[in-house]
Amino acid sequence: MELRQLRYFVSVVAHGSMGRAALELGVVTSALSQQISRLESELSTRLLRRTSSGVVPTDAGLAFWRQAQLALRHVDAAALAAQEARLSGHVSVGLAPSTTGVLGLPFIQAMRERYPEVRLHMVESLSGHLGSMLDARQIDLAILFQEEPAQRWSSLPLLDEQLFVIGNPTLAGMPATASVWLAQLERLPLVLPSGSHGLRALLTAAFRRAHYEPLIAAEIDGLAMLMDTVRAGIGATIQPGAALARPENAQLTSIPILDADVTRPNLIVSASDDELSPAGLAARVVLLDVAREIVAAGRWPGAALRASATLHEN
Repeated sequence: MELRQLRYFVSVVAHGSMGRAALELGVVTSALSQQISRLESELSTRLLRRTSSGVVPTDAGLAFWRQAQLALRHVDAAALAAQEARLSGHVSVGLAPSTTGVLGLPFIQAMRERYPEVRLHMVESLSGHLGSMLDARQIDLAILFQEEPAQRWSSLPLLDEQLFVIGNPTLAGMPATASVWLAQLERLPLVLPSGSHGLRALLTAAFRRAHYEPLIAAEIDGLAMLMDTVRAGIGATIQPGAALARPENAQLTSIPILDADVTRPNLIVSASDDELSPAGLAARVVLLDVAREIVAAGRWPGAALRASATLHEN
């Protein structure tokens, strides 16, 4: 016996007509009649009697109707209780500017859909600043780009991002190949974050290993201004594919870097599990799920999920 069959039967009795009940329920009359027949077969008794003016319940149908109404009231009360007890509270989540472009809005939408009573506070800042905010308990969780030796944090490896040479296709010196090694960039002017930026530290180490001396055209720590400069043709940059997520950057050429160590790890880092609120625990699951969906759909260029992220289940 299905819940919808109870609702169908109660509606038919209330209207005294298959046609009027079908109209209210938004189903065709034949489908409604079929469900009532299945219900009668399951109960091995006739519930409705057809008359010239419509349908009326039999004695068995009248007895069943009373109990069906009671059952439906209990179901509706149970649903209301679940809704009133749904997760609430607040959670603060930090994302770096490049990550925000590909993950920010889908995460916000998913949180609103799954946990509408949770108040979400989003913070966009550099990874190093987000780590400091976690330390100061100013945010609950964030996506960071390096392992931190802090046992009070809970850290979940999420994905690795391949880095790309990104530039205006008209820029002199932009590679014409499908992929490139750092050592092949020669005197290509680069617009990069400054030395205090985590990505710049990663690139400096990679340049050293490749015996490559970059030509720095400008140092810019804000991603929006950096990409404006790249679009203007002042220089190319080296960024993860997420930097291309915004529509205004679709015109730029992106060329994957072949050096195996030129990747950026992404980790979901939070307060320890025993300190994280139920809202924070839920947000961490949603963040992982949304990231996994975006990567699987091919909407996060150059991103590859870590095994621990693919094994996660709700």
